[in-house]
Amino acid sequence: MLPPLPVAGFTPFTTIDYPGRLSAVVFCQGCPWRCPYCHNAAFRSFSAVGEIPWTEVVRKLWGRRGWIEAVVFSGGEPTAHPGLGAAMEEVREMGFGIGLHTAGAYPEAFRKVVDKADWVGLDVKAPFGPLYDRIAGASGAAQRVFESLQILLASGKPYQLRTTVDPRFMTSEDVREINAEVGECGAAPVTVQTAQPLGLLAE
Repeated sequence: MLPPLPVAGFTPFTTIDYPGRLSAVVFCQGCPWRCPYCHNAAFRSFSAVGEIPWTEVVRKLWGRRGWIEAVVFSGGEPTAHPGLGAAMEEVREMGFGIGLHTAGAYPEAFRKVVDKADWVGLDVKAPFGPLYDRIAGASGAAQRVFESLQILLASGKPYQLRTTVDPRFMTSEDVREINAEVGECGAAPVTVQTAQPLGLLAE
């Protein structure tokens, strides 16, 4: 039986969450980070069970066959949930490609599922130092994400590294430092996103 995957939201059609592919997005409930600009702050809590049963997500996806090419697992943080791998496999059996958005918070869990994905979007929130832990609101965040980056690069999967710039915390120099650090690992430069006003209001 498929382990529970708490689903906080579902987007039936998107052109921006998986580069080059028409997709649906499954937003998983729960995230260990507390980024002050988070635009999905309602999905942070692990105490919430998720508003959409997985069986309902599957039903919706069957109805999208022929209209979309892939399903992206996002969040929250999808790798927080032991049911993610099984959910990815079920979606694969339906004929969809698999995208995965992750903040890299759980490197060992990421290692278990990265080969099930066709493409990965990894958030790199800051240079790998004290600022990273400050933005994520969690001690040791930088090291965990650095480990996830190594796992991603070793997998050979297509990927995109993304950085959200909130001017309260990040500068253009920080972005240059990120690119220098990931470049030393052999990774492509980050795609820069600007923090949206909705996110800036999140506590």
